[in-house]
Amino acid sequence: MEFLKRKKNRREPLSAAPVTDTALAVQTGLPPVQPFSGVTERRLYEQLRANVPVIDSAIGKIRRLIGSFTVVCAQQNAQEKLNRFLSGVQVNAAQQGIDAFIGNYFEQLLTYGNAVGEIVPDENGIAALYNASLDDVEIEEPAPLVARVSRKMPDGKLIPCPFPELILLSALNPPPGSARGVSLLRGLPFVSEVLLKIYRTTGINWERMGNVRFAVTCKDDNPAFAGERARRMAEQWKQAMREGPVSDFVAVGDVSIKAIGADNQILDSEVPVRQMLEQMIAKLGVPPFLMGLSWSSTERMSSQQADILTSELEAYRRLLEPVILRIASLWLTMEGCDPVCSVEWNDITLQDEVDHANARLMNARAEEIERNWEEET
Repeated sequence: MEFLKRKKNRREPLSAAPVTDTALAVQTGLPPVQPFSGVTERRLYEQLRANVPVIDSAIGKIRRLIGSFTVVCAQQNAQEKLNRFLSGVQVNAAQQGIDAFIGNYFEQLLTYGNAVGEIVPDENGIAALYNASLDDVEIEEPAPLVARVSRKMPDGKLIPCPFPELILLSALNPPPGSARGVSLLRGLPFVSEVLLKIYRTTGINWERMGNVRFAVTCKDDNPAFAGERARRMAEQWKQAMREGPVSDFVAVGDVSIKAIGADNQILDSEVPVRQMLEQMIAKLGVPPFLMGLSWSSTERMSSQQADILTSELEAYRRLLEPVILRIASLWLTMEGCDPVCSVEWNDITLQDEVDHANARLMNARAEEIERNWEEET
């Protein structure tokens, strides 16, 4: 690493880059395939988040529910400097702190299935953290055990990043033999299309039937003056229906007035909308009560849903932990400290604190009963 050679009394950084040793041969791996940018698929997921508020809200809530963390290093004298670096490092152009970087990184991972970041060094160490747009890079797989990030040039050429050890790459549930992850929104376009069609149709129906239109019919025995009489009646009707002071409509003859569409009923959208939302909630893994959906559920069911979400969040934390360790280990190495460190996450508290307190009380009583029974026997 060229940027580390200028530093004296520094340890070599941990090798956290993807495996590039050509001596490792995979017997079941296929030859490298051409890269696939997936721009159309990313635009689709962006439109889903923009047009379906439930999807965007669910991803935002999952990001916030991940919680914060603390990186603990082996050397106590470097702990304060490490905390100061993690809380004050520049992120992109207008953010600060590793929490902002991990939040953007995680949201990109959920939305697109892949996330790419970069550690930006300078002569003093790590200067900033950068969340790369997937439109500006291409994930290549030159070998079964190699994932390489290349830059897209204006002429369409791909240039591999010169310092791959500074690149952060993650994949969400990638298929076997692939470095491209699967978006959390995979499978929702059809459901979202049906839901948006219901919303759009409901709006059109309300526009047609809510804004009442009238059919004015006049029966005239003298057809010679029917056209002139119809024009005068139309002018009087428009004046009567004009916004402003209420005016009367006076007509002579057999005149009937009916509201257009008054006899029709708008289809009930509650059942199909709920069915579509249930599919979305099941895919996103967020309990309905967190989304403001007042569906009938017992207290026991809500507690179980919260436990399931907790396990989902812990799985997401395991995906993000290597990225955090890469950043912290590299900073410790560049500072001449022991790069060994660990990540301690804050507790996920989705349950009521009273329930936790009661659970701890019951466990303490059970331990006391067991201890007394062992002493008696």
